[in-house]
Amino acid sequence: MTPTRLARYEATLAGLERRERLRTLMARDGVDFSSNDYLGFAGSTRLATAITAALQRGVPVGAGGSRLLRGNHPEHEALEAEAAAFFGAERALYFSTGFAANAALFSTLPQRGDLIVHDALVHASAHEGMQASRAQAVPAAHNNVAAFEEAIVGWRQGGGTGHPWIAVESLYSMDGDRAPLAALAALAERHAGFLVIDEAHATGVFGPGGRGLAADLENRRNVIVLHTCGKALGVSGALLGASMALCDYLVNRARGFIYSTAPSPLMAAAVREALRMLVDEPKRRADFDALRNFANRELAEKLGMEGSGSQILPVIIGDNGRAVRIAARMRAEGFDIRAIRPPTVPEGTARLRIAITLNVDERVISRMFVRLAAIMAEETP
Repeated sequence: MTPTRLARYEATLAGLERRERLRTLMARDGVDFSSNDYLGFAGSTRLATAITAALQRGVPVGAGGSRLLRGNHPEHEALEAEAAAFFGAERALYFSTGFAANAALFSTLPQRGDLIVHDALVHASAHEGMQASRAQAVPAAHNNVAAFEEAIVGWRQGGGTGHPWIAVESLYSMDGDRAPLAALAALAERHAGFLVIDEAHATGVFGPGGRGLAADLENRRNVIVLHTCGKALGVSGALLGASMALCDYLVNRARGFIYSTAPSPLMAAAVREALRMLVDEPKRRADFDALRNFANRELAEKLGMEGSGSQILPVIIGDNGRAVRIAARMRAEGFDIRAIRPPTVPEGTARLRIAITLNVDERVISRMFVRLAAIMAEETP
């Protein structure tokens, strides 16, 4: 029988299901322990009011074209100027998503003959850009500065003559640990290289005034920093901060920027308000710091596991099926917790990724960990 034209896709999906890796969409339900809305901005009255005000003053929902055509709106330019000043960058560019920004960055800025050394756990969006890059890309062991340097030295000894690019996250999305940014910045200087820092999970919640863990590095001309707007800032899009020359180069050469419809001007207005909220409402960050520290202590007390110190608390399960079962039972009890499986995380490290946000309180966190401990004991490997 001639196979149907969908057979290969159906076979792949069946294989994913056998390996307990099949992804499905689930509606949000229960108390939030899975979102990245760390400061509770997404549902805030202030952001809703700002969007209403922007609509009333005539800001359009859609841009209507790419930035290089008619899509360049005053709200985009105002946001970029305010973001550059807020984060301390020479210039900022606004992209529709963090994925789009990383893909554009890595596919455009590193040149033929350059080397990209990326942390083994760096975001998938960075990998997407590196696959389209003309530069060679190699991984380095997670948070191992010596491994980064070894890769650069080996490349030079092998005849590499371009510039090295070091690609990391400041706070890793699945483990919640921090990169050794100062040592990596020194490494980039030592080897005439560039340092790319993805602040996705640090923007808004770490650094002075929520400016991120790379706040003291962002004014360097060889440092590129990405701040996503859909996590702690509660809106959508991403801001890439870099030197004027690198931003101009992206405007002229990044296909994802040139040929994409510009982000919504309305969202740009909302991000401007979110940045003001970081300045005007420091109590949110103080409350979040206290809640994050409480959750780390509860993890240690109730589950006997050391916390990451951040708002991202991975509970490593190992087995894919067991992780899925535990997450499902937690959701059935009203706690929205999701299982993360390979290939998103390394083989054998399926986990529950527990995210702490201001959408919960200490009482709910404590109750969640009590139930999680009990369910994990019942769901044996």
